[in-house]
Amino acid sequence: MDFFSYVSQHWERISFLGMQHLQLVLIAVLCAGVVSLGLVAATERLPRVRAALLSFTGTLLTIPSFALFALLIPVFGLGVLPTILALTVYAVFPIARNTVTGLEGVDPSVIDAARGMGMSATRRLFLVRLPLAWPVILNGFRVATIMVVATAAIGAAVNGPGLGELIFRGLSRIGGANALNEALSGVVAIAVVAAVLDLIFVAIGKLTTSKGLHV
Repeated sequence: MDFFSYVSQHWERISFLGMQHLQLVLIAVLCAGVVSLGLVAATERLPRVRAALLSFTGTLLTIPSFALFALLIPVFGLGVLPTILALTVYAVFPIARNTVTGLEGVDPSVIDAARGMGMSATRRLFLVRLPLAWPVILNGFRVATIMVVATAAIGAAVNGPGLGELIFRGLSRIGGANALNEALSGVVAIAVVAAVLDLIFVAIGKLTTSKGLHV
């Protein structure tokens, strides 16, 4: 059976796992976004603490995927939870780093003008700095999402949901009937999910960014 015939015959299963994969990625990125934005806001007046946190979250990216998933198994077991936690860990740094970069890149004269209008530090953050930093912050979410789409496939090693199941199952019986087609269908589907999400982020950027902020 050729690849396209295999996909046609198993389309229902592939699409189901694709939806699982998409949901897994979105949940992880949402959790990472909450954590990242919370850390950045909490360390607004603590630059040294912020730098240490960025360094720490950046270091977490160096942990091999299999190792991180394995470390979570004794505490959280197998399944969805350890998969989401591991993906969240990987997604925190790009979002936090871009948020800090975006906030630090806001023109100081604009902040001074807002201060001169009597705005408090909190109002300046939410009404001036965050909107101006939004394009950079959104790009952090975009990078984190695309990165997590690929890493989520490793979740199948801990019985996590998603397209990784096709890849691991296909590779585990390589040489058998349609084993290569099964693994390849998972790889191609992940690439499609990543491309679709990337286009969505591009569209969100165009819809939510002021024309004056487009680079």
